Amino acid sequence: MAFTKYEALAAIVEEGSLTKAAQSLGCTQSAVSHSISALEGELGFPVLTRSRGGISLTDEGERLMPAVRALLNSEEHLRQTASSIRGLDSGTVRIGTFTSVAVHWLPIVLKAFQQDFPGVSVKLLNGDYHDVEQWLADGSIDIGFVTVPMSIECKCIPLMEDRLLAILPMGSRFENYAKFPLTECEREPFISLLESSDHDARRALEAAGVKPNVRFYTKDDYALIAMVEQGLGMSIVPELLLKGRSDKLRTLPLIPEAKRIIGLAIAAGDKAGPAVRKFADYVVRYVVEA
Repeated sequence: MAFTKYEALAAIVEEGSLTKAAQSLGCTQSAVSHSISALEGELGFPVLTRSRGGISLTDEGERLMPAVRALLNSEEHLRQTASSIRGLDSGTVRIGTFTSVAVHWLPIVLKAFQQDFPGVSVKLLNGDYHDVEQWLADGSIDIGFVTVPMSIECKCIPLMEDRLLAILPMGSRFENYAKFPLTECEREPFISLLESSDHDARRALEAAGVKPNVRFYTKDDYALIAMVEQGLGMSIVPELLLKGRSDKLRTLPLIPEAKRIIGLAIAAGDKAGPAVRKFADYVVRYVVEA
C-alpha cells in the first residue's frame, strides 16, 4: 500500500494549505496535488474542497480522516518497532502540551532525548487542555500532557501535583495576607482563561462553591499574567507556570488549598511504538529527578 497519498492528505489538513503541506513533507506542491488527485480517483469521491478561505475537508473527507490517522499511526508503529530492533535509530514522536510544561519541562527532556536518539524526529503541538485532549482523541498526537482526570479514555501516567496560587497586582488590599480566601473571587475583578481551558481554577472555585466576578477572558496564560500585572484584576494559576518568572505580582496560596495533577497520556496505550514509550520514560525520569 502506498502511504504517500494518505500522508499528503493528513499534512494538508494539519497545515491548512498545499504549500505548507509540501514543505512539511519535503516535496513539491505539484507532487502533493497529484497525490490528492490520485487518492480521490481511487476512493471515488472528493476529500478536499477549495475556496477563497483556503482548503477544507469535504463531508466525506471528514468521515475518512479517523481511518487515515489510524492507518498512519499503525505505519509509524511498524517503523518504530523495526527501528527498535535495529536500535531505535528512527521514528517520529508527536507531542501535545500546554504552556507551563512546554516552557519548563520539555526543553530539558527533549535535549536529553535527542542526544540519545538523534534519529528520532519530534513534532510538538502547543495548546490548552482541550486542544491536547482533542489531539489525543483524533490521533493527531502520540503522547500528550494533560490534567487528571481527563475527559477521554486513554492510558495516563500521573506525574506531579502542582499547587494552584492566587496572583494579584502589587499593592492590592491583600498585600499583607498570608493566604488568599477563594470567596474573595466573588468580589475581586477576576481574569479567566476560556472555559475550555480553565479546568484548574474552575474546579477549585466550584469545589469551594464560589462564582468568580469575571471581567476578562483570554486563552493565553502569559496574557493573563500580564493583565494581572497591569492591575486589571486577579486570577488563579498553577505554580509551575510562574516558575523562574519575575513578574510584578503578589502570589498567595489558596484557602481552601487546591492543586492540579499533571499526567502524561499515551494515545495508543500499551500498543504505542517504542520511540513513544522511550520518550515517556524520559519524561517520568525527569519529573522524578527534578
